[in-house]
Amino acid sequence: ARYPGVLAYMERTRTQAAEQGYVETLFGRRLYLPEINSKNGAMRKGAERTAINAPMQGTAADIIKRAMIAVDGWLQESGLDARVILQVHDELVLEVREDLLDQVRDAISPLMSQAAELDVPLLVETGVGANWDEAH
Repeated sequence: ARYPGVLAYMERTRTQAAEQGYVETLFGRRLYLPEINSKNGAMRKGAERTAINAPMQGTAADIIKRAMIAVDGWLQESGLDARVILQVHDELVLEVREDLLDQVRDAISPLMSQAAELDVPLLVETGVGANWDEAH
């Protein structure tokens, strides 16, 4: 096996899901999998795939939600003319008055990178543009 740690994680997750009927994100949010012990092989395999993916994808969703709450809270407290207008996967899109760009960018980057404490750093990149496409 090329990635024994990954295979072990997958098997551990599959076993845990079958025993408990759910998987959890790092923050404890649960996804219940009623088909995990189904006699129907296709349904069971689908639930197993979901069980393996859900903790990672769910944790990513939890992190961006925590970041969004932190950024929105700071924006409300600051009273600055800026607001969160959209979340796309692991990105937040803000509408910011041009003269406030540096101030908002300097404040939200650490808020977002501190949305979760992990064994690896959460890196935050910012972009600016008249629209989402230009900001990339």
